[in-house]
Amino acid sequence: MDVADGLRALATFAWVAAFAVIGLAVFRASRGQSFKAAGTLVGVVIVAAVLLTVVGAGLVFIQPEDRGVVVSALSSQGYRSVALGPGLHFIIPFAENVVRYPISRQTYTMSIAPTEGAVPGDDSVTARTADGQEVFVDASVIYAIDPDKVVQVHIQWQTRYTNELVRPQARGIIRDVASQYGVQDIVTGKRGELVETIRQRVAEKFAENGLTMIDFVLRNITFSKEYAASVEQKQIAEQLAQQAKFVVEQKKQEAEQARQVAQGQADAAVIAAKGAAEARLINADAEAKSLTLIAAALKDNPDLITYQYVQKLSPGIQVMLVPNSNPFLLPLPSLTPSTTGGTQP
Repeated sequence: MDVADGLRALATFAWVAAFAVIGLAVFRASRGQSFKAAGTLVGVVIVAAVLLTVVGAGLVFIQPEDRGVVVSALSSQGYRSVALGPGLHFIIPFAENVVRYPISRQTYTMSIAPTEGAVPGDDSVTARTADGQEVFVDASVIYAIDPDKVVQVHIQWQTRYTNELVRPQARGIIRDVASQYGVQDIVTGKRGELVETIRQRVAEKFAENGLTMIDFVLRNITFSKEYAASVEQKQIAEQLAQQAKFVVEQKKQEAEQARQVAQGQADAAVIAAKGAAEARLINADAEAKSLTLIAAALKDNPDLITYQYVQKLSPGIQVMLVPNSNPFLLPLPSLTPSTTGGTQP
């Protein structure tokens, strides 16, 4: 409670006290009892009540979030040209009164949801795009009364500025701007441009009428059932096309992978074949060199092969049989040692 409200409360209490004293005096007089101080007391209380009433009616306290327009019966134009700012002010009692206006931010919401908008039910903005599609726009307008134009708002709109200025102007501008864009533009890349255009035009219209545009919020855009169904079908088709493209790419990758595996196997087989061929060449060359060395050794020492043959025989062999028709190719010495230290034939 501010000072002005306190004084008005005291004035009300003083009037109640004055009537109470008057009632008490009448009651005592009806019983034949004297009340000598009644007149003086009633006079003092009435004077105090009048003074408090006059002073209380002349004091006005304006909150920081408000501004006060003084409507004056003593002014030729009927109002003071400058609104009252925050704090305690004195006006001419009973000749002037104050109409308060909030300068804090206010939000007006138009929504398709029944309980979200300022108006119950579906209060979204129905608009027609440049290509004839119907869209439903949910939006919020954040605004405030310009502190320097409070008197203008009072003269032009009074307290009707929300329903008769903010709502119709915002809805009309949304419809007008939406009609300049195709539905695809609204859905995709030009949505930000749409919002900025609406914000600028609403700000200009509000400024002409004493309001300040704080922000415009495009909450949602809903399409007609027919268009939504066509968009859904298009999205499904695009998803199927993307899926088919993915399958094709996957098959290509699998084919490329199989080709690379086959190429790797072929390369490995070629390398293995080359290695085997080189190994066989090396072995053949080694065998040729070995045979050359053996031939040279046999040429110089013909008994070497006999020696090698004997070396391969088991040490326990006493007798060796050969066919009758074959001559002895190898002159084998007697394997039975003699008593004299030699061998016998």
